[in-house]
Formats: sequence, C-alpha cells, structure tokens
Amino acid sequence: MRSLVLFLLVFVTGLSASAQKFGYIDSEYILNKMPEYKKAEETMTRLTEQWTRDVSAKYEEVAKLKVKYQQEEILLTQDMRQERQRAIEKAEEDLKDLNNSIFGLNGLLFQKKKEILKPIVEEIYKTSEKIAKKHKLSFIFDKASDLSIFYADPRHDYTDFMLEELGLSSK
Repeated sequence: MRSLVLFLLVFVTGLSASAQKFGYIDSEYILNKMPEYKKAEETMTRLTEQWTRDVSAKYEEVAKLKVKYQQEEILLTQDMRQERQRAIEKAEEDLKDLNNSIFGLNGLLFQKKKEILKPIVEEIYKTSEKIAKKHKLSFIFDKASDLSIFYADPRHDYTDFMLEELGLSSK
C-alpha cells in the first residue's frame, strides 16, 4: 500500500513538473526599443557628465594646492607647513567624500538611476506578468541578465510578445 501511495505521489509530482512552461525575453533588446529608456539614458549621461566635471574641478583645486605648497615650502615656517599640509589633507578628504557621495555605492548616481528607471522596469515586470498569464508560463527568464542561458530555443522567446504588449515595434 505504501509503495502504491509513493508511486502515485511521484507520478503526480512528475506530471505537474512536466506541465510547467517557461519562456525568456531579452530585456536589453526591449529597453533599447523603448523611447522612455533612451530619454532616461540621456538624462543619466548628462548628470554623469556634470558630476564628473564637478569632481574633476575639485581634483584640480587639490592639485593646485599641492603645487603651490611645493613651490612655497622652503619659505614657510614649520607651523605654516603643517597648516598647509592639514589644508591639503582636508581638501583631499573632501574630494574623496564628494566622489563617494556621487559615484559610490548608494551615491547620487545610483539613486538617480534607480529613480529614473523604476517606472520603466515596473512596466516591463507588469507586461511580463501579463504575457506569462496569457501564454500560461510558469517562468520567464531574462536572456540579458546575469542568469546564464547557454542555449535557448527561439520558440520560447517571448521578446516580441513583450514589445507588442508595450506597443513597440520590433523593427
């Protein structure tokens, strides 16, 4: 009796596992077709360039302080040298803090990118959920993500369905 129950349990589990459908999309391809994403990229590029200029200007200030100190070092008293060295160290620390606050983990760049891309990513997730329900898929993988897909049968590619649902042309 136990072996019959075990056999039925394995059989039913095998049926449900084989009934699962999956598909994949190429989010990178989809994003490149979205005008909103192109605008977001342009905005991020402008912000990055501005912040890079700001950090570079601060770096040049620190470099000028160092050069000026080296030129005047011989003429300075011991107290004046120490004061200038502290000023240079403070300027370097400020530069480091500025760089980290903009380009560091959870810096302005990261936060702004997250803010700008959030509605776009949400739209892709909602659409993929819609596609999954429409085509009775259990899983949708992203070919463009870090998830390794060594081979993908093109008949499981739902990228065009996503583009269609988003109102974008695949051409």
